[in-house]
Amino acid sequence: MKTQCSILHFQEVIGESVMARWDAEFFHPDILDAKQKIRSLRYSTLRQMGAAIVHPVEVKRQYVDAGLQILLAQNIRDNCMDFSNVVFMPDDVEQQIAANRLVKGDVALTRSGANYGQCAPYLGEPARIFACADDLVIKNSPIPATYLSTYINTKYGKSLIECCKYGSAQPHIAPQVLYDIPIYIPSTVFADSVNDIVQYAFELQQDSETLYDDAQHLLISEIGLNDWQPQPQPESVRNFSDAWGAGRMDAEYFQPQYDEITAAIKDYAGGYAALGDLVYMIKGIEVGSGAYLDAGIPFVRVSNLTPFAISEEKYISAELYAYIRHHQLRPGEILLTKDATPGIAHYLREPPPPMIAAGGILRLWLNDARVNADYLTLALNSMLTRMQAERDAGGSVIRHWRPDQIAATLIPILPPALQSEIQHAVAESFALRQLSRQLLDTAKRGVEIAIEQGEPAAMAWLEAERAALL
Repeated sequence: MKTQCSILHFQEVIGESVMARWDAEFFHPDILDAKQKIRSLRYSTLRQMGAAIVHPVEVKRQYVDAGLQILLAQNIRDNCMDFSNVVFMPDDVEQQIAANRLVKGDVALTRSGANYGQCAPYLGEPARIFACADDLVIKNSPIPATYLSTYINTKYGKSLIECCKYGSAQPHIAPQVLYDIPIYIPSTVFADSVNDIVQYAFELQQDSETLYDDAQHLLISEIGLNDWQPQPQPESVRNFSDAWGAGRMDAEYFQPQYDEITAAIKDYAGGYAALGDLVYMIKGIEVGSGAYLDAGIPFVRVSNLTPFAISEEKYISAELYAYIRHHQLRPGEILLTKDATPGIAHYLREPPPPMIAAGGILRLWLNDARVNADYLTLALNSMLTRMQAERDAGGSVIRHWRPDQIAATLIPILPPALQSEIQHAVAESFALRQLSRQLLDTAKRGVEIAIEQGEPAAMAWLEAERAALL
């Protein structure tokens, strides 16, 4: 292993740290190199620019089906916001969290946890959203949010975010350090070029979400639940045999809204099937937190999975991967979360790179020609399955959806023509999302080139890449 060290004068140590940091991590060579590079150019800091870093107010987290939408840390991805998982708080807490509301032009960062430092601009959609206390929000920046977020997501920005980190088991970002990281100040022309790319990527992502929502709507309408809204009732009278057969005595399990969902599926003219009759299922593998590394082979956990993407945060060694490589994910699988946030499904259309799924994830393979994989994945991500998972999953701290409950989940069998229509919409949705991601990566690399080679070279590269993609 290569040994790295940094040698600094005492006055340099004092001058660099507003929090009297003496640890080696704060003075890592990559961080010092990033600072030196940016400081050799036109730069400023959030403090010098008069920007504000807001740590949102914490309130008791009580989520409801509708109300004030909350920006979770997991909604913040690299330079975009992903609302695959949406939560709400009651309207009556608005006064308490009024200062948490985002306005167009804010930049949100994940403040803590394994994904600390992930950053995205808020471009005004959804219209009303409130950050949670796991986030930080940069406000009143004189440079565009699209550029600032792109810069923080570059390799230089990520290195500088590392110096804002404190804590090892549960890393956090220190706002007082974040205020003083050097930020390369672009020309107006270059900032506008980056903004155009990021804005267009955002529009493509919205189009992708609309297509996916339309496909979901097609399924729900076909089942006859187009205008259905859950109506929890204070009581539900059942026979003892119902409780005995379900193995549950709690009132939550027997809410009528769950019966209405399963009844609609069972009454569907096209028929239905239990998920266990449509797929083979095996569980992922646990390696233990002691095997986690900061780099290596991605180890996919529940928090890394959305219907649209797989993120990376934990890794295992190549040696461990070689030992368990028979658990490598394969194209054609559907990954389904069963713990913590049960019911998130992701279809592997393309051969994935080397990666292993954790034990909180089930791997599904189709074994029934009545459904196609795109349709089944969408059905698993729909309200129909979410309500069944909500009913079944037990546990007060960490929710668990047992494999036998998952196997018994009811899936409506839509006609082949409707499944094909859904399949095409989903494929187009994913194509738009992929293009959006490529554009965001292009913008990020463009900023890096501007820092390394100058803005004329970066502008020429951006134009060439944009022409190739579009």
